Amino acid sequence: MKSFSVVAALAAVGSVLATPTPSDELVARASTTGSSTLPTITTKGNAFWNGNSRFYIRGVDYQPGGSSNLVDPLADSSICTRDIKYFSQLGINTVRVYTVDNTANHDACMTALAEAGMYLVLDVNTPLYSLNRASTHASYNAVYLQNVFATIDAFANYTNTLAFFSGNEVINDDATTAAAVYVKAVTRDMRQYIGNRGYRQIPVGYSAADVSSSRMEMAAYMNCGTTDERSDFFAFNDYSWCDPSSFTTSGWDQKVKNFTGYSIPIFLSEYGCITNTRTFQETGALYNSEMTGVYSGGLVYEYSSEGNGYGLVTISGNTVTTGSDFTALQSALANATAPSGDGGYLASGSPSTCPPQSSTWNVTSDALPAIPSAALAYSKSGAGKGQGLTGAGSQNAGETSTGTATAGSGAATQTASGTSSSSTSSSTSKSAANSLQGPADKKAILVGFVVVASTFLGTALL
Repeated sequence: MKSFSVVAALAAVGSVLATPTPSDELVARASTTGSSTLPTITTKGNAFWNGNSRFYIRGVDYQPGGSSNLVDPLADSSICTRDIKYFSQLGINTVRVYTVDNTANHDACMTALAEAGMYLVLDVNTPLYSLNRASTHASYNAVYLQNVFATIDAFANYTNTLAFFSGNEVINDDATTAAAVYVKAVTRDMRQYIGNRGYRQIPVGYSAADVSSSRMEMAAYMNCGTTDERSDFFAFNDYSWCDPSSFTTSGWDQKVKNFTGYSIPIFLSEYGCITNTRTFQETGALYNSEMTGVYSGGLVYEYSSEGNGYGLVTISGNTVTTGSDFTALQSALANATAPSGDGGYLASGSPSTCPPQSSTWNVTSDALPAIPSAALAYSKSGAGKGQGLTGAGSQNAGETSTGTATAGSGAATQTASGTSSSSTSSSTSKSAANSLQGPADKKAILVGFVVVASTFLGTALL
C-alpha cells in the first residue's frame, strides 16, 4: 500500500504478551461462515480453483481512508455495504484489504461480500504489528506473531476468505533483501498455525515490490525448500504497463516467459500505472491466454482516492463519486473474458531452487529462524485476543527466535482441512547446510505486561 511506505509507529520495549493456557482456547471470532452458497477457493498446480473451475482474481485494493485515517472497512457495515454496490458495478470478484481490527466482528461485511459473490485477500499486519525491514530479528517476535495469529482466527472461518498475505513490500531494494528470511519464516508460521488449529487450508503468500534486480530471486526463494517452508502462492505489485502500451512494449511478455514453469499461483497484488491516462489495456492481456497459463489475475490499485492519484472513486462522507478510471476499469473488465477450460495452467511442477547469494540478493543461507517458543504454543492453545489498531506495538517486544529451524520442523502436526495445493507436491528435500533445532517445544512462559512506549520510524508493513 503506497501510502504506508513511511509509517510512524510506537514500539513497545520489553512488552510480552502472556501465553494463553489451554483453558483460554479461542474459537475464531467469525460467528458465521459467510454464505454457504459461496465455495472456498483452493490451489492446484499454478492456479486457483473454484471447485473444478479455474478461478481468476479480478479485484481492487480497498482501504478507504488510507494511512492518514486508518479504519477497518470490514468492521463497519455502513462502509462496506456502501462500497459493495460499486464493486458489483465494476464486475470484480475479490477485494484486498491491507489493515483490519482483529478485535472487531466482521460477520456483516463478510456476509455482504459473500452474497455479492466476492472474496477477500487479507494482509495480516498493521503499522504497529509488523516486521521492520531495518530490524527484522528484533521485530520477528512472539508478540508480533500472536497478533498475526489472532487475525487468522478472526477470518479463517469465513468461506470467502480467499488468502492471507504474510507481508507487503518488506523488501524494497537490494539492501533489504536479507529481510526475506523473516518474511519466509512468518509465511511458514502462518501456514503451520492454520494447520494446527484445524482450519481449512487457506492459501498464504507474500506481496512483493516489483524490484527488477531481485524479483525472480524473491519468487524462487518463496517457493524453495521443504514443503512447510514454501508459500502457497506468490504475488507482486507491478506498475510497468503504462498506457498506451502493449504486451511486448511493457515487458510483460518477458515476465510471463521468466515465470513459465513456476509451480505455484502468481497474481498481481497491485497494478495500474498512472503516468498517463489509465485505460487499463493491461487488464485485457492479464485475462488473455497469453498470460493465463502463468498468471491468475490481479488487483487494481486502488478503490478510493487517497490523495495519491490512484483512486477509482472519491468518497465524501457517505457519498461515492465514480471517476474516469472507474469507468475505464469497468469497461476493461467487461471486455476481458478469460479463456475457457483451465487456461493452460501448469498441473504439476517442481519447487524452485533457492537462489544463491549475489550482489543483489543478500540471503546467505537457506535455513530459517526457529519460531519463538511462546509463539509456537499458540498453535495448541489459540492466539487469544488480538491487539486491534491501538495496541502498544510489537517492534521490539517479546521473545525473539533463539536458533535456526530444522528443515521440515514447520510442518503442521495436524492436517488442515480442504485441498490445496502445489505446496504438497514434489520433494521435501532441501539443499541447505545442516541447521540447528530451535527451542520450539519448550513450555510457554507466562509473563506480565511491562510496556514502555517509544517512537519508531521506518516501520515496513509485513
